[in-house]
This record gives sequence, C-alpha cells and structure tokens, in this order.
Amino acid sequence: MTRLTLLSAGVAFTLAAASALAQEDNFIIVQSTTSTEASGLYEHLLPIFQEEAGIEVRVVAVGTGQAINNAENCDGDVLLVHATAQEEAFVEAGFGVSREPLMYNDFVIVGPAADPAGVAGSTDVVDALTKIAESEAIFASRGDDSGTHSKELELWEVAGIDVAAVSGSWYRETGSGMGETLNTGIGMGGYVLTDRATWINYGNKGEYTVAVEGDEAMFNPYGIILVSPEHCENVKAEAGQTFIDWMLSDAGQQAIEDYKIDGQQLFFPDADRNES
Repeated sequence: MTRLTLLSAGVAFTLAAASALAQEDNFIIVQSTTSTEASGLYEHLLPIFQEEAGIEVRVVAVGTGQAINNAENCDGDVLLVHATAQEEAFVEAGFGVSREPLMYNDFVIVGPAADPAGVAGSTDVVDALTKIAESEAIFASRGDDSGTHSKELELWEVAGIDVAAVSGSWYRETGSGMGETLNTGIGMGGYVLTDRATWINYGNKGEYTVAVEGDEAMFNPYGIILVSPEHCENVKAEAGQTFIDWMLSDAGQQAIEDYKIDGQQLFFPDADRNES
C-alpha cells in the first residue's frame, strides 16, 4: 500500500469519525418539570420534532426548582417548567435568554369518595383547603420545591394556614414526584393537589375523583426558555432555539393541542396568548 493510499484512508477514517461524532452530538438536553413527562406529552411530541429537525431531545424530568438549579449550573440547553415567577427571575438573573409562554392547563385537588373534609364539587380552592385543615383530613404534598408544590404553598398561604407547623400530622410531605405523591396520597386516603394532565394520565385512580376544580387561582401556565449561552458556554444555542421555535410554531402548538387521552385535552396552546 502506498503512502498516498494510506493518507487517503486516514483522511476518510477521520471524516467518518467526525461525522459519527457530529451525529452523536446532535442532541439537546431539556430540563423539565415532571408533569410534562408524567402526562405522556413528550412521548407524543418529541418523535414529531425529531423526525422534522433531526435533533434528539433528551429530557431530564425533575421538580421545577431542581430543573431551574440544573439549568443555572449549565446542565441543559432548554428549560421547560411551570412556575412563572421563578422563570422570570431565572431570566432576569442572566441564566436564560427569554421566557416564552408555551401552553397551560390547571391544577385540581383529587380526593376519596368518602370526602372526609366535605369539599367535593367545590370551585373555591381556598375554602376547600380551609375545610381540609379544619377537619384535619389527610393531605399529601409533594414537598419537593416543584412548580406544583410552589402553587400549593401559595394557596395555603392565601388560606392563612401554616402547613409547616402541622407537617407530619394530617399534612404529609412525600418529597417525591407527582405520580409517587398520588400513589402515597391515595394509599393514605388523603387529598392531593395535582396538575390535571398528570391526573388524566394516571392509571391507579381507584375510587378517587376530582374534588376541587375551576378556580382561577388554579391556572397552570408553562414557559420555555433557552439557557443563556453567555452564562453557559456549553449551551447548544442553535439546536435549542430550533426546538423552542418549533414548540412555539403552528406545528408545535397544534401537536400540543392534539395530545388527548380518552378524548380529554391535557394541555392548551399558549404561544399567542397576551399575558397582560
């Protein structure tokens, strides 16, 4: 074999290796709330996006607080969570480029058929929480600094109830994700605040039903943010923005709207909503 042949073979091998490496590197990491994964939304959305864009999306599904911390530590390219104030603070601090409204649904309180607190059918969440506290009916909280946990604490505060003072009695903190907390709450015969999408997709409802719903205070918006490449040099800004642009596009918003279980829509497109 001549030197030229060896050189040509070496160049071909290098190019092939570079191409393979590029393909292996053609992915982004999305730091996400657990509810979007627990609802099954990603299983519906991501194959559509990946086929169109050729970019793999790897989801890290944790509580919103942990997802934000991970993104601040540069472990991710895109942040997709549901705690607007924390998201805006993330951007304001220079960790994210901008927060874009993506979709929304709502929170509900689910409870047992026995309804020990007498809240079934309520559309007033503060009144319902007050009755739960007064009756000392079991309430299972995620207790994990997630978006759902943050909303729950906000509602308890409005109700004027210090749940930290009663933690471990009728108020039980699981420190777990939504699915695990539903399992625990149902196992104890307690009430649970959950996002509606996770509840619709939850497969172990037993005798449980939605007890409290319809209060405007239970509105649940989701935002999507590109992690700042100025803060994190490793951010795949172009690929991450491609994903965000698709999620906000007519195609992405339609895919969100199309995701249903037993005829029930789990999320509602929000890209065009005027938040004012």
